[in-house]
Amino acid sequence: MREKTIDLTNGSIVKAILLFSIPLLVGNLFQQLYNAVDSYVVGNYVGTNALAAVGASTPVINMLIGFFMGISTGAGVVIAQYFGAEEVKKMKLAIHNSMALTLVLGIALTIVGLFCTNPLLRAIGVPEEVFSQASLYLGIYFAGLIFMMVYNMGSGILRSVGDSKRPLYFLIFSSAVNIVLDFLFVKGFGWGVAGAGYATLIAQAVSAVMIMYVLMKTDENYKVSLRSIGFNKSILLKIIKIGLPTGFQQSIVALSNVIVQSYINVYGSSVIAGYSVTIKIDGFVNLPLQAFNMSVTTFVGQNIGAKKYDRVKKGAYMTTALAMITIGMFVVLMYLFGRNFIALFNQEEAVIEAGRLMQLVFLPFYIFLPINQVINGVLRGAGRSSVPMYIMVFSFVVLRQAYLFVVTKLTDNIAYIFFGWPVTWIVCSAIFVFYFFKVDWLPQYDNG
Repeated sequence: MREKTIDLTNGSIVKAILLFSIPLLVGNLFQQLYNAVDSYVVGNYVGTNALAAVGASTPVINMLIGFFMGISTGAGVVIAQYFGAEEVKKMKLAIHNSMALTLVLGIALTIVGLFCTNPLLRAIGVPEEVFSQASLYLGIYFAGLIFMMVYNMGSGILRSVGDSKRPLYFLIFSSAVNIVLDFLFVKGFGWGVAGAGYATLIAQAVSAVMIMYVLMKTDENYKVSLRSIGFNKSILLKIIKIGLPTGFQQSIVALSNVIVQSYINVYGSSVIAGYSVTIKIDGFVNLPLQAFNMSVTTFVGQNIGAKKYDRVKKGAYMTTALAMITIGMFVVLMYLFGRNFIALFNQEEAVIEAGRLMQLVFLPFYIFLPINQVINGVLRGAGRSSVPMYIMVFSFVVLRQAYLFVVTKLTDNIAYIFFGWPVTWIVCSAIFVFYFFKVDWLPQYDNG
């Protein structure tokens, strides 16, 4: 199957961003469905403790895979820049270096994840009534971690050359597999949270096989050859230079969320479940912003590679406007129907009330998220990935933890814990805007 890639260096900027973003948005939707369906099925067919177990596992999963996702982002930027500059030889080297790095990190993170599961769950104070189920779900998830990593790196390669459609097709198919197996294993076979974990593992394996088949069978210049997978020092260093800061940013921010989870855990399983459901719904709200983030990263990377610097800033402004309009529509939707969305996962009144309180705290401040996501993507596409790392680590780790530490000493009202998110969103946006307009961040393309 041959797909036409999108050249983001010519033509209408709005059209290019939208055409590239829509498949990413749908793809992100199905990616989010993986864990959301697990939560829906166990929440409705196993119980509140099982739902809390899956929810308590999520921050730990995000912490360990966040590092790799940052590295894959760095790889995508390097590939996009070489693609835009039409340097095919270096692009091929970058692709095969990326796949080698995926395999090495995949094995390493799987081992770390399996050995650290119980200590991490203990460290964040997961209640005893959900501990064993959380540990079981997390262990199964980590056993299949390398499949998720291979799929995401393969998708990143295709997106870097302008193909955002085929990763979507494969993700839709694997998500359908996950949904069917979730109901079969959990409701049909009665396997509980283990069934949800096995369903996710199998679905991720399916997506990894499909993406590698395409990359290995294509006749295009981004073809992956198993014999060519290996490391080139200069290319690897360039990938790491861009990807390492993003990896640290994502893993440290995820670690911060693990610590935040420890503040939530003291309120009991119903609040943990309500919190975890709302975080998953929040993930759906953020889907279009993530799509715009990924699109503008590739857009900036290709246009810097082509030395079309005028389009870079225009693309940033237009993407921000599109993201603002989109998030506004989601705010209205969540205000009107947010409570119903929570009830889809669990009908316990205490769970719904905790989740709805969190929603109402978040909604007025969602307007700051497009600024964070778009400027973050622009700077990463420009190779300035250390800047978003510093800004987001300060805002979402240092400041958020300081806020929570102080607030929890002053009150036990959980609403004030929930305000830890909006406060740090506002600060992050202010710093990003200052940097974007006051610093000369556009680099000259390096041919090295």
